[in-house]
Amino acid sequence: MADQRPLGLRERKKLDTRKALSDAAVALMYERGPDNVVREDIAERAGVSLRTFSNYFATKYDAVAYRQEHRIRLSAELLRHRPADEPLWTALAEALIEPLRADGVPYGQPASEQLSAVQAWSATPEMRTALARVQTGDLVKAIAERTGTRVGDLYPQLVSDVAIAAMTTVLNRFLDESLEKTVPATLRDVFARISRGLPPQ
Repeated sequence: MADQRPLGLRERKKLDTRKALSDAAVALMYERGPDNVVREDIAERAGVSLRTFSNYFATKYDAVAYRQEHRIRLSAELLRHRPADEPLWTALAEALIEPLRADGVPYGQPASEQLSAVQAWSATPEMRTALARVQTGDLVKAIAERTGTRVGDLYPQLVSDVAIAAMTTVLNRFLDESLEKTVPATLRDVFARISRGLPPQ
């Protein structure tokens, strides 16, 4: 396993500020809907200036998308601590599920009125563009460490891309209320199918 350099105080403060801005953006989205939130609102909720917001994010969509990046970073760290003998796709499923659960969004329950705001926001071209810029390098590194491959190899990147695409598909199905099971149960089922080569039903 590669050594993980501890973050310095300045780096930690920057990460904390970035997350606070993203959390504020997501909270305001739930409360007001995507068309009723501007960057100034997000900065005020996070207790910083608009200039500080602009130092971290170009748009309100980037601030929301960072929530996904933060989840992926947490998932990478969780993956590093999963049992060594656990199958890769089982470990990935659990590592990706836990940050969703910790976020407090009711992915295990029927969609709420709040989630209609999430659906509306995620459907915009601006949000899709912002999500496409989300960095997944931490997860690729964790997969490489677990599988004994190199970060520059195709395999860990491919596994990461497939895992994120599968999770995104499940979450989108949840938002349009077409899941028969909870998000965690569906993710476990999907990843089990992937591990078997995604056979037809």
